[in-house]
Amino acid sequence: MVYWLELIMNGDCMKYAGMPSGMWMIFSKSFKRQLITDLNYSENEAALIAKRAKPRYREIVEKLPEFDKEDRFKTNIVNCALLISFLLCMDKRPTVEELTKYYEDAMSTTATKIFCRLGGKTKFTDKDVAGLKATAVLRAGDRNKYSWNMDFILYSDGSGYEARFLSCGICTLMKEYGFYDLVPAMCHLDYTMSEFGGVSIFIREYTLASGGPYCDCGYKKR
Repeated sequence: MVYWLELIMNGDCMKYAGMPSGMWMIFSKSFKRQLITDLNYSENEAALIAKRAKPRYREIVEKLPEFDKEDRFKTNIVNCALLISFLLCMDKRPTVEELTKYYEDAMSTTATKIFCRLGGKTKFTDKDVAGLKATAVLRAGDRNKYSWNMDFILYSDGSGYEARFLSCGICTLMKEYGFYDLVPAMCHLDYTMSEFGGVSIFIREYTLASGGPYCDCGYKKR
């Protein structure tokens, strides 16, 4: 408790106003809608879950430390906080399979598809590669357990690259709230977002959440 008070006093906790607030505005409706479509809640039940989830989401976000300015993974941990807030307010715990479909459908909004298509236009460019190399050097996870450390590996045949994650902020946050076994439901979204981008084939062999030595995110040019 003292630790969090110190962070608040020093201004080092993540602020809800700004990007986290915007993420709630963008995705909360789809998270509520998919409660009905994918998890068989009634409209009234879904509305109540969403109402209860909002203050939980803000609470989770504001307990997180602020991320390095150059850290590209802040959005990832905010998405995780959003999912956790809804999980905390559900009256029954979904299976991994149920949550995989729920999370994929909830995240597959028009905004997400536009974001992925825009990202696809610059994927594999010199700027894209330089940004990933810089992220690998940053090693933000050394200073923030809710961020990621990664290695960047270019395929020798020029067909693409791999981001190999050695630590995972989502694993850390989900474990703290008792949902570590459900992390694979979030991992699956990598395939979906690659499809939305339209320029890469996503390849994966291991995940940390399933006991692997790392999470490999491979992207091969279509």
